[in-house]
Amino acid sequence: MKVTDMIAAAILAALESQDGTAEIQRNELASRLGCVPSQISYVITSRFTPEQGYVVESRRGGGGYIRISRVRVTAGQLLMHVINSVGDHIDNQSVRMILENLVYQGAIDQCSAGLILCASSDNALRAAPPGIRDTLRASLLKQMLTVLVANQ
Repeated sequence: MKVTDMIAAAILAALESQDGTAEIQRNELASRLGCVPSQISYVITSRFTPEQGYVVESRRGGGGYIRISRVRVTAGQLLMHVINSVGDHIDNQSVRMILENLVYQGAIDQCSAGLILCASSDNALRAAPPGIRDTLRASLLKQMLTVLVANQ
């Protein structure tokens, strides 16, 4: 298991055991997992973002902490948040991450995620010039998620 996966697993376990909110100290977690504190920061900034359903607060200094909370929203609210947060263009990897999060949060099922991923893939958009694929992908993603919201 990669160090980043171990860090993420430890944070997720803390979130589960503490009812959706965990307070961690970077140095303490880093020494427990045998890594450096900057790796903890990297995992938090890359895997525990608002787009992925988390709020992160921090307090610096002696006795400082990082508080991570899982945002509790309905599936429709989460879908609308994603629709509103996707800009005018998005790459295929970002679509994959968003869909994985939506499945994890229970906002969409695996079948819907697979269909959206296929429809917005580089292969599906190969007839379009490379310069506009990310724009088309963003539009397709938003439209397909809008249909899912309307059918809830």
